[in-house]
Amino acid sequence: MSYETVDLLPGNLAKNLRYVRERRGLTQARVAKLAGVPRSTLALVETGSGNPTLLVLARLAGALQVSIEELIAAPRSDAHVHRNGTLPVERRGKGKKAEVRTLLPDPIPGMQIDRLELEPGARMTGVPHPPGTREYLVCERGRMTLWAAGERYDLAFGDVVSYQGDQHHSYWNDGNVTAIGFSVVAIAPPGLR
Repeated sequence: MSYETVDLLPGNLAKNLRYVRERRGLTQARVAKLAGVPRSTLALVETGSGNPTLLVLARLAGALQVSIEELIAAPRSDAHVHRNGTLPVERRGKGKKAEVRTLLPDPIPGMQIDRLELEPGARMTGVPHPPGTREYLVCERGRMTLWAAGERYDLAFGDVVSYQGDQHHSYWNDGNVTAIGFSVVAIAPPGLR
């Protein structure tokens, strides 16, 4: 083990300990009690400033039912693959020629991102959002037309339009190839509405 790797151990321990504790829904006080160590000791270890003895490390690992190696290893990414078909897909518009595919599997307050696929001739009405909401539409393939508050915006590959998402709006593909775009909605926080 190199000196550089050894220098990372307190940070690895802090991140891993906090991650495992929080994922299990445990407070510092509860883990400290289960491990038989003072809560202040646990707090210091979780900030990366503590230098626990091997006994304290073993007790913390035992309380969380993980190995010491798991606590000091480089933190793992918390990634999850969501396979095609596992996220919501909705067919909309006359003749169901428009597809709206949700792209965010985890709820992010105030944020919505969808992939829009409009077959040739497809028209789809958007849903007005709360006051103060901004919406962004980017055309990735083909041509798309956005109608917002009676104004027309024609988009081609790479074009982006930003508009007030709290007004009536609709999407249209008047081309002869399927159009693909992405809609990003930034919903205004309740205090700013």
